[in-house]
Amino acid sequence: MTDAPITDPKALRALSHPFRWKLLQFLTEEGQQTATQCSAALGESVASCSYHLNMLAKYGFVAEVEGPGRQKPWKIVPKRQSISSEGLEGEAAMAAEAASMAYLDQEFERMRSRLRQFDHLPEEWRPAVGTEGTVKFLTADEALAFVDELRTLLDRYDDRRLNPELRPEGARAVRFFLSHTIAPD
Repeated sequence: MTDAPITDPKALRALSHPFRWKLLQFLTEEGQQTATQCSAALGESVASCSYHLNMLAKYGFVAEVEGPGRQKPWKIVPKRQSISSEGLEGEAAMAAEAASMAYLDQEFERMRSRLRQFDHLPEEWRPAVGTEGTVKFLTADEALAFVDELRTLLDRYDDRRLNPELRPEGARAVRFFLSHTIAPD
């Protein structure tokens, strides 16, 4: 699943709020949730959750689920969030950078929080949790091919993310964070 990078400065600003990234991740991992359920899980007020969910919906990142009752659940809109300042100028470039930094801050905090819980994990899950870092010396073409291979591996299980019926018994949300950078000349 590849989507074009987000270039709308307003959509990018919507993603520059750290709590919105928490909402996106919560809906991705837990499935459809009401603002009240988001509030209970994430420690924000219902009004705040509702406001932020509406902002995310305005730019197509989440959507309300139709159904009976006053409180409607929200669901993630299935697409890869691709943020880059490449080709952007002025306000749009600054908004892309702010959205990227908010995402990274939230991602690193989630990693720290989850790694602190390592000793409380069931024994069978501990070998699957950790961090790794490595340096490889590649050409630009080799680096692109390598990233494509990794994405193909990650996409193998993508259908389970939004369709809980496809998840095997005992499956849990396992977060992968892939970063690839190059050293300056």
